[in-house]
Amino acid sequence: MALAEAKGAFVIRTTCRSCRRWSVTFTAEPEGVAALRKAVRTHLGLWGLHGVVDEAQLCVSELVSNVVTHVGRGTPAGLAVSVDGARLRIEVHDPDVRALPAVVRADAESEGGRGLALVDAVAERWGVQPGPDGKVTWCELATGRAPTDGDADDPRITRADALLGLYTAVRFPLGRTPGRLRQTVMEEGVIDVITDLLRWLDVHGFDAEDVLDRAQTRFEAQVPGNG
Repeated sequence: MALAEAKGAFVIRTTCRSCRRWSVTFTAEPEGVAALRKAVRTHLGLWGLHGVVDEAQLCVSELVSNVVTHVGRGTPAGLAVSVDGARLRIEVHDPDVRALPAVVRADAESEGGRGLALVDAVAERWGVQPGPDGKVTWCELATGRAPTDGDADDPRITRADALLGLYTAVRFPLGRTPGRLRQTVMEEGVIDVITDLLRWLDVHGFDAEDVLDRAQTRFEAQVPGNG
């Protein structure tokens, strides 16, 4: 089911939970950047991508601010974020094909011009794609994960990512944690989830070992190449 949340001129439209993609329509105003940053943090947290939140928020801020500055305040625009596992893609859509973004190497005293230089510095790659109805300015960030090879459409993986995102956010604020430490944190999150579920089973009078055996059997049946 799609979710919609209106905040003034800011509307979130989220696709199905089994899809790692969401989009936002907004009116380009400086005051709206903070709401977009917050939305990015929330969705990346649900996907368990805490390690790229800071970079993603920076890119969103700069790409949206670029629309405000060079296309104009009040411009109807859109933000789309998607992940394939290995890469997080951020797209900002606007209707003006004339104002094409470019990296400006601003001097130390300049108040502007650094936006796309910052995006260029933190993103693996970025570009501009003109179209019949406007243009898309996009960038891609490395997530530190392997390509999903279809896992993005697997609701089991999506549910696990969302649950681990909640657990790791509470116990381990990741921020810019290096990739190897992120992996350790995620493993600890899995252990916490399993431990809490075992505790829940015990408190409610279930046979934890029987449940684990059944879960293992179901997992082995679902893994390609088994059976």
